[in-house]
Amino acid sequence: MQKLDAITLSVLQAALQQVCDEMDLTFSRAAFSPVIAEANDRSDGIYSAVDGSLIAQGSQGLPVFVGVMQYSTKTVIEMIADGRCLAPEPGDIYIVNDPYLGGTHLMDVRFAMPVYRDGKIFCWLSNTGHWPDIGGSVPGGFSASATAVEQEGLRLPPVKLFKKGVLDTEIYAIICSNIRVADQRIGDIRAQAAALLIGQDRLNGILDRYGDETVVEAIAELRRRAAEQMRANIAAIPDGTYSSKAFVDSDGVVNEPLTIALAVEKQGDTLTFDFTGSSKPCAGPMNSVLATTLSSVYLAMRHIFPDVPISAGAFEPLIVKRPEGTFLDAKYPRPVSGCAAEVSQRIAEAVFAAMVQALPEKVTAAPAGSSGNFALGGNDPARGRDYVMYQISGGGYGGNSGHDGLTNGCSTIGISKSPPVEIMEQAFPVLYRHYALREGSGGAGKQRGGFGLAYEVEILRGEARASFVMDHGRFGPQGALGGKDGAPNTVTVFRGGEAHVPPHLSKEQDIALKAGDRVRVGTPGGGGYGDPSQRDPKSVAEDVRLGYYTTEQARDLFGVK
Repeated sequence: MQKLDAITLSVLQAALQQVCDEMDLTFSRAAFSPVIAEANDRSDGIYSAVDGSLIAQGSQGLPVFVGVMQYSTKTVIEMIADGRCLAPEPGDIYIVNDPYLGGTHLMDVRFAMPVYRDGKIFCWLSNTGHWPDIGGSVPGGFSASATAVEQEGLRLPPVKLFKKGVLDTEIYAIICSNIRVADQRIGDIRAQAAALLIGQDRLNGILDRYGDETVVEAIAELRRRAAEQMRANIAAIPDGTYSSKAFVDSDGVVNEPLTIALAVEKQGDTLTFDFTGSSKPCAGPMNSVLATTLSSVYLAMRHIFPDVPISAGAFEPLIVKRPEGTFLDAKYPRPVSGCAAEVSQRIAEAVFAAMVQALPEKVTAAPAGSSGNFALGGNDPARGRDYVMYQISGGGYGGNSGHDGLTNGCSTIGISKSPPVEIMEQAFPVLYRHYALREGSGGAGKQRGGFGLAYEVEILRGEARASFVMDHGRFGPQGALGGKDGAPNTVTVFRGGEAHVPPHLSKEQDIALKAGDRVRVGTPGGGGYGDPSQRDPKSVAEDVRLGYYTTEQARDLFGVK
């Protein structure tokens, strides 16, 4: 086979990326739920027909799904091979959300579809969408005090939801009988399937134009180059072991922090991640399944080396020792609703805290590191229907060697953004009484952390139940190299004129609300980078002028009068 020329390889790399990007856009534009249509809590990718390894993923998809979908696709392939799954045919689409089969939490529902060429599977297209409800004990699925996965919702092994292109109405009926606001799910299901079909059409166009053999050769070469580039980046790091710790507020059941202990060993052109010493499996829903733990390490390294093209090759030099016996390797029936949205970000924070020692010029202080999961479910009497609202929110990013941290950035694990207030008020019986920058929340440093978000939402009609699975309420995001921690997360519920703060600070479920009750949230600010006393006085003065810090805060935090 003739070696690819550089131009053709570059064109095919961009073309595969474009297929995934177009799937992402189709999914969001066609979806009904604001969490997908507005917040983009979804991802699409192309995966190997042999082992499910990542070929390409959309640039607008959640990074946490980078590793996860390749493991869930691998599981589907393996289960088909050993007869636990029906064999595929053209037009089939499998659905799966089982966390223990290469997943995250139950609300992240994955579709997988084989793409055929000349009667054989050429590759798999997979995507994930966050459904706003999957059943379980509380609306939205974020059960803060679940002690078994069954309490969190409907768990699906890989089954064919579409058979030869036709929706299986019996399986669809089973799903709808186990989730809330089921009549709205058909829009998300059709959107998720449409994204895969668009991807299949666009991919076939590339294969028809360049030929299957050329594309296969390009995929192999892109994987090889990604591994080579990651190895080159790692080789520049001084040999040694870099250790760190990060903490989860609590598991939602036992009100004590969980520890993520990490040692990163750099030898030659590989990094080995060892989580020995982390907390044991926990009673509540802050356990992380293995696929999410691995993906959390991968996405953290993507933050550090964003120039490495994304494919399975980029992960080859990253060796993660299986954290058996810890809460980072959850086994059935451990509850896991907080793994993808919260624990994953603590894992990434541990990676940042270790690697900033080795690469101070490239790694930031800790970001807000919480998706701010706030689920509200109830009945809207004016519209005569039930609803489930899911709010995610941003926070501050950590400062770095050259810049202050971003303000109100998306979570570490994704590109998801808070749905627009106007959309939420149109879709649900709520009023946002306050939505603004959270002044003073950025950690002090030579380069300060970015600021979080402050919002307050009021229930306008009917009765509802609120649940929170957030984090960084007990500890703020870590500062780096002498920088101070960012402000921690805060949650206050006002009912009947009385203020209620959850005992676990960032986690509680099934809080009964009625018209006039309010929920107030302050998201974390990013950690500061470097000694605060070294911050340019002009920058401090400008922060004070803009109202980011008071004069008193500037004096106390930065020593500036």
